[in-house]
Amino acid sequence: MYVVQMITLVIVLALMVYVLGKYRRGDFEWGDFLFWEVLLLGLLLVALFPLRIALEIKDILGLGRGLDALFVVAIGAAYLIIFKVYLAVDKTEREITELTRKVAIELEEINRRLEEIEKKLK
Repeated sequence: MYVVQMITLVIVLALMVYVLGKYRRGDFEWGDFLFWEVLLLGLLLVALFPLRIALEIKDILGLGRGLDALFVVAIGAAYLIIFKVYLAVDKTEREITELTRKVAIELEEINRRLEEIEKKLK
């Protein structure tokens, strides 16, 4: 086993424990926890068996070299993660917009009632 594999194993295992801790504290929902643990498990398997996995992916994708196959899969995984982040940001933006609208409507209603009360007092 190469030094880079050992370093990767330590880092991935530490990240798996970290994600588990965040899930137990309630910072992650079940889907997020599962997503990250599966992704980290995949990285752990690639760190343990890099040549075997690279050759299998190479054969499946029909590429010339195993390292090319790993890069293709890594780029695909990166796009999936970016898409997941995009969806989360989009959802948050929509929620903020909806809350802003509700607060603005309620504030306008409060201002209208205050004006009515001031007119009655005069």
